[in-house]
Amino acid sequence: MQVIETLADGLKRELKVVIPAKDMEARMNERLAETKDRVRINGFRPGKVPVAHLKKVYGKSIMAELVNELVRDKPVEILQERGEKSATQPDIAMTEDQAEAEKILSAEADFEFTLAYEVIPTFELKDVSGIKVTREVVDIADEEVTEQILKIAESARTYSDKDGAAENGDRVTIDYLGKLDGEPFDGGKDEDAELVLGSNRFIPGFEEQLVGAKAGDEKVITVTFPAEYPAANLAGKDATFDIKVKAVATPAEVEINDELATKLGLESADKLKEVVRGQIESQYGSMTRQKVKRQLLDQLDELYQFDTPQGLVDAEFDNIWRQINTDLEQAGKTFADEDTTEEEARAEYRKLAERRVRLGLVLSEIGEKAGVTVSDEEMQRSLFQQLRQFPGQEKQIIDYFQKTPGAAASLRAPLFEEKVVDHLLGEVSVTDKTVSKDELMADDEDDSAEKPAKKAAPKKKAAKAETADAAEGAQAEEAAAPKKKAASKKKAAAEDSAE
Repeated sequence: MQVIETLADGLKRELKVVIPAKDMEARMNERLAETKDRVRINGFRPGKVPVAHLKKVYGKSIMAELVNELVRDKPVEILQERGEKSATQPDIAMTEDQAEAEKILSAEADFEFTLAYEVIPTFELKDVSGIKVTREVVDIADEEVTEQILKIAESARTYSDKDGAAENGDRVTIDYLGKLDGEPFDGGKDEDAELVLGSNRFIPGFEEQLVGAKAGDEKVITVTFPAEYPAANLAGKDATFDIKVKAVATPAEVEINDELATKLGLESADKLKEVVRGQIESQYGSMTRQKVKRQLLDQLDELYQFDTPQGLVDAEFDNIWRQINTDLEQAGKTFADEDTTEEEARAEYRKLAERRVRLGLVLSEIGEKAGVTVSDEEMQRSLFQQLRQFPGQEKQIIDYFQKTPGAAASLRAPLFEEKVVDHLLGEVSVTDKTVSKDELMADDEDDSAEKPAKKAAPKKKAAKAETADAAEGAQAEEAAAPKKKAASKKKAAAEDSAE
């Protein structure tokens, strides 16, 4: 077998592989000899079929099998021998000439194929001890825990009927019918809808016009849907709502005590405070982690500069670009609305794709050298987290990960990356800094880790090409209702957070 390098341009490689016809014939004869004792051909005793006859009957089919095996196995062997790793699956090309193919299958011509691929670049790992990151930490005040509990407690608040006029904080039970130009519109109707005035659940101006209403009142109110309303047929439009007030109820005072904790599924007020404090710490911890990671990646990006495989960059860019266009479409905006052009945005997100690929290669190399691994238990936990996000679809998700090539890698990759980040945080200088909640939550406009072009990022989102938030998808289902967002369903999410 001959391997001839026909292209070596940057990371691009192209090889011509030639296997002489005599070698192909020898391989075929070996396979025929192995087959001799197994085949049954009329007129011949088992094991007594002449090889020449076997070759006439089975030669081409066996040669086709050999060709498939060679193009499957040889590229791996060749790359190993060359000490190279292909960034993506190599492109393999063979002759498309039918007459030439027949000669190869008849062992009358050499078998040739080409390999085209990009190599994973080699680079030396650098000393990271000079990297310095600041870890912002928030001291959680008791008042913040109390405030959060009171918000959660809204789901457990009791109401009592009221004879007087509704005030902010009161709950009204209403039937409503929305109309555009006097005609009802889809999704604009509901019966026995419960609405706490002042909660800002409905579109601006809706709740305010119900202040002062009494049980039994019927009225027509006029509102204007926000220009950014998700239902395009309603956005910016004036609408009327026929309202029938069926009941007015006043809220009972909420006290943080064992009774409230029991309603929320916990054994005591102390346990409730402990759980809520832990959740707040977890939320702040996630924000802190994100900021620390960004600082780390920014400095790694400064340390490492090398060419990246364009096949990987193309794939990463496609993911980012698909997400960006989805965000724009959902927001009903264009690149012009974001003060940029499609060409400028493409250039910026191409840079982001290159950065991600480069950092991914760096983190992979660091993790490999450090012996970082992802255990089966960690993979299992990650899968369970996926299942929890899609109740009722557990079987389909499990089948997907079991049957889809590369699906498991999509679980393993982020776990591996986070473990490498943990390893690096043990190697670099980390300084804790106590900050306020607002300081922690403030968006760092100068952060280049995930926002290379502030004007090009719809809604200033990090272009992560991740699965869209389920809440965004849920908005479409209730887009025509007079609510600002998908209803909280009596703040079920808040109840879940207390469990």
